[in-house]
Amino acid sequence: MKAKSFPLDLPAMHHLFALLCLVAVVFKLTALIIKKRQWLRNLEPFPGPPGHWLLGHVQEFKQDGTDMDKVVEWGEQYPFAFPLWFGPFVSFLNIHHPDYVKTILASTEPKDDFAYRFLTPWIGDGLLVSKGQKWFRHRRLLTPGFHYDVLKPYVKLMSDSTKTMLDKWEGYAKTNVSFELFEYVSLMTLDSIMKCAFSCNSNCQSEGGTNAYIKAVYELSDMVNLRFRTFPYHSDIIFHLSPHGFRYRKASRVAHSHTEEVVRKRKEALKEEKELDRIQAKRNLDFLDILLCAKDEKQQGLSDEDIRAEVDTFMFEGHDTTASGISFTLYCLACNPEHQQICRDEIIQALDGKDTMEWEDLSKIPYTTMCIKESLRLYPPVPGISRKITKPMTFFDGRSVPAGCLVGTTVFGIHRNATVWENPHVFDPLRFLPENASNRSPHAFVPFSAGPRNCIGQNFAMNEMKVVIAQTLRRYQLIEDPTRKPKIIPRLVLRSLNGIHIKIKPVDRQQ
Repeated sequence: MKAKSFPLDLPAMHHLFALLCLVAVVFKLTALIIKKRQWLRNLEPFPGPPGHWLLGHVQEFKQDGTDMDKVVEWGEQYPFAFPLWFGPFVSFLNIHHPDYVKTILASTEPKDDFAYRFLTPWIGDGLLVSKGQKWFRHRRLLTPGFHYDVLKPYVKLMSDSTKTMLDKWEGYAKTNVSFELFEYVSLMTLDSIMKCAFSCNSNCQSEGGTNAYIKAVYELSDMVNLRFRTFPYHSDIIFHLSPHGFRYRKASRVAHSHTEEVVRKRKEALKEEKELDRIQAKRNLDFLDILLCAKDEKQQGLSDEDIRAEVDTFMFEGHDTTASGISFTLYCLACNPEHQQICRDEIIQALDGKDTMEWEDLSKIPYTTMCIKESLRLYPPVPGISRKITKPMTFFDGRSVPAGCLVGTTVFGIHRNATVWENPHVFDPLRFLPENASNRSPHAFVPFSAGPRNCIGQNFAMNEMKVVIAQTLRRYQLIEDPTRKPKIIPRLVLRSLNGIHIKIKPVDRQQ
């Protein structure tokens, strides 16, 4: 017997599908509205600037170089903390006082799952974004990579990279023309980290934009910044389907294949040697050696995926943040010639006729170090840190936030908090004299974060900044260009919308 066939009623099915979509949207929207009302109640103890019902505080940030000033201004109006809304449903409790910062940074609470997830397709689940037991294990395994015995030989490599950059500046020293320095410094720090961490001569300072890996790193940094500030791109689907998403994936493939090739070659070279002591007897250890030889108490090493994630993380964190710190320090010294000259005199005395820094010289330039710290205070390379708390948290004044709250630590705001720093916008390196620093909360100055999740590479970064600043001041006098003041913008690292411009002229080499 032949079975009956029923014709499909396509219009009816389309209507049913549309109805189901509408129900799903209404359900999702209702859930978000309920969640927003709950967060509004949770954040009631924390008054803050009024926001738009739909956009929140997004329209307050103009991307014109005044955004950080706005955050500092709000900090003056709302002591300790205030909420900021990014769109109708995402809120951060913004904290900007050392006593509040101490509570959050003393914890091991994970990074937030809103902003940092934009980095994950590139850098994977590395030390920057991992959490829980994985973070603890990786932190313990990677810590030996930053021991001073490992860092010590890096100083010469940093010096060589710096000299290459300063040679390129020679043309500017013969004219009275200002130039943008961040791009030069960024290539130099990338060159330096490739040499130090991976024993790889990239020649990126000479090749510049022609090196495929270098281009990929810059492209990825730009795409992450773009995605963070373009709210439709917060949707994985929309970003994935966009031209920018396509470029991001293409650059990720280039970066990952480069990383995998570097790791593969080193593994091949280490086949004979598995012990760090035996490797060190032949040559200097680098970060990659530590990664490949690291073993936990069960004699388990890192997986290939984990190694790639840590290499990509270190590549990103180790060059961009340091480039920002160096560039703004050079700018500050150009704007403050009296402090610049004190640094130069100290450096010339410490170098004692040499042109390059050595490990022993790093401790001989205390005034220069204070100037670097003061620049990091005024222009912290990482302007903010955010965490998503997993359990209720009570601050020193009794106010609390529940589990699930996004807490943003505004490093820029803390460093310019007038209740903590006298004349906070003035460049004054004497704030960091030991007797002055001892009277201040250790959480008033957190350019490398603080607590258990502080920056594992902060000694590496400080060493590089000292080397670059010292060799630059030994060779050139830095001069401010008052017509090209930087317009500060918060990105993954602190940048300037219009670049960072200075003028230079040669220093009398007879000094």
